[in-house]
Amino acid sequence: MTIASSLKQDAPHVAYRAGLLYFTGRPSTALSAEEDPNVIYHADGLLIVADGKIVASGDYRSLVSSLSSETVVHDWRGKLIMPGFIDTHIHYPQSDIIASPAPDLLPWLNTYTFPTEGKFSDPEHAAEVSEFFIDELLSNGTTSAMVYCTSHKNSVNAFFTESSKRNLRMIAGKVMMDRNCPDFLKDTAIDGAKDSEELLQQWHGKGRQLYALTPRFAPTSTPEQLGACGELAKAYPEVYLQTHVAESKAELKWVSELFPGYRSYLDIYDQYGLLRPRSMYGHCIWLDETDRGRMRDTQSVAAHCPTSNLFLGSGLFDFAAADESQMLYTVATDVGGGSSFSMLRTMDEAHKIGRLNAYHLDAKNMFYLSTAGAAKALDLEGTIGSLAAGTEADFIVLDPNATPLLARRTASANSLEELLFAFALLGDDRSIQATYGAGVCLHDRDDTRKAPESDIVLTIQ
Repeated sequence: MTIASSLKQDAPHVAYRAGLLYFTGRPSTALSAEEDPNVIYHADGLLIVADGKIVASGDYRSLVSSLSSETVVHDWRGKLIMPGFIDTHIHYPQSDIIASPAPDLLPWLNTYTFPTEGKFSDPEHAAEVSEFFIDELLSNGTTSAMVYCTSHKNSVNAFFTESSKRNLRMIAGKVMMDRNCPDFLKDTAIDGAKDSEELLQQWHGKGRQLYALTPRFAPTSTPEQLGACGELAKAYPEVYLQTHVAESKAELKWVSELFPGYRSYLDIYDQYGLLRPRSMYGHCIWLDETDRGRMRDTQSVAAHCPTSNLFLGSGLFDFAAADESQMLYTVATDVGGGSSFSMLRTMDEAHKIGRLNAYHLDAKNMFYLSTAGAAKALDLEGTIGSLAAGTEADFIVLDPNATPLLARRTASANSLEELLFAFALLGDDRSIQATYGAGVCLHDRDDTRKAPESDIVLTIQ
């Protein structure tokens, strides 16, 4: 179907004029953004949307003649439209304990995380936090996330109910843990599996909602629970799986005591059938070459969480070793261990972690890992993370003039790499002018949830 014929379909079309940026594959470190065929950039672009999906995107002058005189064109010239960010590891119940002091991961869990998660036995509390959490995601330009709930079924129902209201593409699941946690959070191997199966049957594939089996991490699950989770993973290969691995040295020591006889921490999950496509492993700091090879061979994915790793002093993710092994990895916030909902602030810290290991993570790869790269890792390539025709219309509008300092730096940018690097190093939620989910404006920095009338051009220029 041609663009012209697609515009004659019944659904009304809306267009957006701005700079456009998206990726068709991982950018090359040897090529500039302007030379790289995997970087699609239009300085003066046009994005055409209908019925929640992208109909076309490209150069404004090449596409404008295909629009009808009735097409509404939103004028975002001077700004940059790109796919919404995808956060692959985040805990919505921890929104209220972000920036809570602790000397290490395990004390932080016991002092803050577990007591806070206990409150989610109250459905009203779960609903209120879900609403706040999704508001924060949208104001920071995140349109999809892989989300941990609590061990309470209603925490999952509350989250998916709120996400469904916004028509967002979200992945979430009930935490499974049957030991080494307070009784008010503890389930059993049988009940945890039963609840998870009921929830996945209720929510996976309902609208834009997707389910993730969620054993918190090996120390809080008995071998029986990991075995039950493995059986679910085998029975439902279409659902996701998320957990944590190799985050801190103290955690590694504890795991070795709880699970003697395994080659490594990751090997525990491997032996229970939990390394598989659509599995996301938070942190992956203390892996060895064999572990990374297993991640690659099983198509399991590492979610690198730089702000959390620095905040808790867990260690530095090894980008070079991950690249050498060809394992998949993404970048994620890990709120509330992570210190910001902003993927821009997260990119900033990821770049610095790379530099501490003599690795240069350039801006085009930071943005790729947070959009198309995350979509690929989640087996959602061609669905989200792109501005290509046929993908879901989840996109954001970035403002290079959001702050005086950012405006001053972007004004002197001599390349696309410099522009993106300025956004990553200097940007935050203020840089997000607007966030769209399935073609609907869900956040506008100047007028929440509604694009301002001043940004609509009624005549096509």
